[in-house]
Amino acid sequence: MKKRQITALLLTATLALGACGKTQPDAAQPTPADGDATPTEAPADPGTTEPADTDTGSDVPLVVASDEFSEKFCSIFSASVPDQQVADMTVVSLLNNDRAGGIIYHGIEGETINYNGTDYTYYGIADCDVTEGADGVLYEFKLREDVKFSDGEPLTADDVIFTYYAICDPSYDGGISLYSLPIEGMQEYRDGSETLLALLLNGGEANTDFTYFTEDEQKTFWEKDLPAAGEQFAQSIIDFCIANGYAEDAKGSMEAWGFATDKEDPTAADFWADLMAAYEGDVMTLSDTEKAESPITDYLDDKYKKAIETGVSAENITGIKKTGDYSFSVKLTEVDATAIYQLGGYVLPLHYYGDKAQYDYDNNKFGFPKGDLSSVRAKMTKPLGAGPYVFDKYEAKTVYMKSNPNYWLGEPNIKELQFRVTLDPDKEPGVAQGTLDISDPSASKERLDVVRSENSNGELSGDKITTSLVDVLGYGYIGMNCENVCVAGDPGSDASKNLRKAIATVLAVYRDVNIDSYYGDAASVINYPISNTSWAAPQPSDPDYAIAFSTDVDGNPIYTDGMSDDDKYKAALNAALGFFEAAGFTVTDGKLTAAPAGAKLTYEVMIGGAGQGDHPSFGILTQASEALKTIGFELKINDLSDTSILWSSTEGGTAEIWCAAWQATIDPDMFQVYHSEGGSAYMYRINKPELDEMIMEARSTTDQKVRKAIYKECLDFIVDYAVEIPIYQRQDCVLFSSERVNTDTIAKDMTTFYGWAREIEKLKMR
Repeated sequence: MKKRQITALLLTATLALGACGKTQPDAAQPTPADGDATPTEAPADPGTTEPADTDTGSDVPLVVASDEFSEKFCSIFSASVPDQQVADMTVVSLLNNDRAGGIIYHGIEGETINYNGTDYTYYGIADCDVTEGADGVLYEFKLREDVKFSDGEPLTADDVIFTYYAICDPSYDGGISLYSLPIEGMQEYRDGSETLLALLLNGGEANTDFTYFTEDEQKTFWEKDLPAAGEQFAQSIIDFCIANGYAEDAKGSMEAWGFATDKEDPTAADFWADLMAAYEGDVMTLSDTEKAESPITDYLDDKYKKAIETGVSAENITGIKKTGDYSFSVKLTEVDATAIYQLGGYVLPLHYYGDKAQYDYDNNKFGFPKGDLSSVRAKMTKPLGAGPYVFDKYEAKTVYMKSNPNYWLGEPNIKELQFRVTLDPDKEPGVAQGTLDISDPSASKERLDVVRSENSNGELSGDKITTSLVDVLGYGYIGMNCENVCVAGDPGSDASKNLRKAIATVLAVYRDVNIDSYYGDAASVINYPISNTSWAAPQPSDPDYAIAFSTDVDGNPIYTDGMSDDDKYKAALNAALGFFEAAGFTVTDGKLTAAPAGAKLTYEVMIGGAGQGDHPSFGILTQASEALKTIGFELKINDLSDTSILWSSTEGGTAEIWCAAWQATIDPDMFQVYHSEGGSAYMYRINKPELDEMIMEARSTTDQKVRKAIYKECLDFIVDYAVEIPIYQRQDCVLFSSERVNTDTIAKDMTTFYGWAREIEKLKMR
């Protein structure tokens, strides 16, 4: 069976646009919503708004390009970026972040923070004081008392409590993992419950224990409801493949997805049967691995998502306490540096998504029956909150929204907002031709050249289009499995590190020319395995900043100022010979003639270039391969048209070297990728206690300066281990119509963490 994740399948079509890597598992964390604007002046009374300025074109709708919607517009259930963008316009978060991604802990009075030489003052709907003690960490929140939801109802602590309990409910299956934090009493509250779906799947078709469900319910599920949902799930994959040009029919879709069939005209039911056979009936693993857009649970009746009491369970979460009408606290039993991003997330209105009659805090009633979130799910397609816009309708692949007169920062100048589904090739022409006001095409050298040609000044920003380029929350890299690229079976020995450094040094020297050729202005070369967007990323101005793999085996600089490219290439190859020799390779007359035990003269590198070299790192590989060949070393390039082979090989531990990209999170926690117990530790297989200890040490404090210093040590360790060559930092592109949008009102100094929507209430049309 070929593992097919949606991110992997997308690679073939988007390699030229830079999405060339595997998404970091469990990367999604709730961050302050883009709709939470941050002014540079104190917000006015949210109940008072200025009359519409007839010169601003405020009655003209703002039309924004979007990818396809899944119609999960509730912020705690949104599973796709387009759905979340819509949800973000309707909600507020407890805490905001600044342009560098730092949390604003005291938003009520505001915090002034310098970015790029300019002071910006940030506001939010709450303050948060954090106190660390011997028995854990206490987060004390205080809310503004004048914030209203778009229907005029006040936002209070009860709404926050309701939202927390919804996300922490045993039946919750959205993407926010607040329940995983070490909140006092959380485990006791969630214990003793299982969803009906989990119970049915655990028992299987042959189950004979009907303690928690009837025999008829079991029969209906396995014989009727699951097959029907499975058929819809399989059809969603077929529809996805056809819509994105991977196939023309069901048969082609199955083949594109890695499930070839002998049937001439297979149905979605046939596809589902093949999927079930491949996963030996493991429905949830199948769903998580193969989903195109929606998991299997989206196609099942809500009754299967309800939690059933199976044991002893606490009536409340003791660590979550309401301390006043506009205040509450959360107690963690231990420090978790990532907790603030979860605790400071979205606030849903109790009166809309829940039932006020079922809310009685003192008697452990929190707005819905425990284990039953059907009231929240019922409002999935029509969100409501305290954000800048009010959801109106979704029709003809367009979401229509109206300005919120009760928005706490003041009603937006633009009264109508539309998110219109637009194919990527149409995003730039749409702005140029006047059908779109804002779009986000994938950035490439060719695409940016087209933008320049539209402007009379030949620049990226001019009379027709204004362009914003900000770093993507992630980066491209070339990785090595240290167990497969080592000497004498010891991945951590100096000899093994020197072998990997020899290869890395030659790869690294070809980064500049190839990334510039592929991306132009849309990407830059990086020197540490971390996204430049992170506050933890080392900067060139730092005293100990270093160019990746730029020193020889003795620690001396390989390059000198004024070196030509050809001189650099020769110097890198000579340095590689030194590393190879130190690794135990036999070097005769400048060439490798024999490898030490456990090592080889040939290694394979896999790259998802669609079999056509269409990948930003392909040029690096070809030039490095040609150079290494001259010294007797073969870097064998395997350009894959089926990228699932790459993911299967990395997960299975057979890959030697590969090209991919990581998606990062707003917090630079390294556990997932580099810790021995992280979900992606199988990629590099470092498994070193000293690195694990540093990662956990960084998790054990909320002091950002301390964490940054520890993460720098971690990064230096990883570079020295030579399992990852940092390649590029790609940029996201946002295009604004200079003719229709008043570009003077666009947010200044936009970043990955601070987009145009953060000050949408200030935006004006011409």
